[in-house]
Amino acid sequence: MKQVFENADKKMNKTINALTSEFAGIRAGRANPAVLDKIMVDYYGSPTAINQLAAISVTEARTLTISPWDQSVVHAVEKAIQSSDLGINPQTDGKVIRLIFPPLTEDRRRDIVKDIKKMEEEAKVAIRSIRRDSMDKLKALKKNGEITEDDLKDAEKKMQNQTDKFIKEIESISQVKEKEIMEI
Repeated sequence: MKQVFENADKKMNKTINALTSEFAGIRAGRANPAVLDKIMVDYYGSPTAINQLAAISVTEARTLTISPWDQSVVHAVEKAIQSSDLGINPQTDGKVIRLIFPPLTEDRRRDIVKDIKKMEEEAKVAIRSIRRDSMDKLKALKKNGEITEDDLKDAEKKMQNQTDKFIKEIESISQVKEKEIMEI
């Protein structure tokens, strides 16, 4: 029975981590190197993350500077950024690439908040699915005679409490991100 709770806890934590990394990639009108995490560059035939090819720094509140260690990849990095869904045109001087993030409009902020709500709901559904699978495993233990009816009731209550804890955590992470997006 302990194994069921440990597995559920591990899976629920993975869901939280996935949501947090998704939120890190959402830009909030200011420069954040995490927006480049999902962009891959074709580097000698293999897709490579930009942060493995270059030093990325925030030079001003809304400007990211990308300094590739190998100058031959500058154009490949620039091309990868242009073809991504980032929506920013990189400016390059042949050695350094600059990304200037425009301030977000009110409509764009609302759209981003809608996306955050959608991601929040998807994470909650994932947590509830983990709970359902765990409850099924607990019921199977009861059916096989490994635990009693009282143990099952206690375990179900404990599993629900664990689920509620993770749902609250998702909501608080989401609220922080919404607040970050909506502040000007």
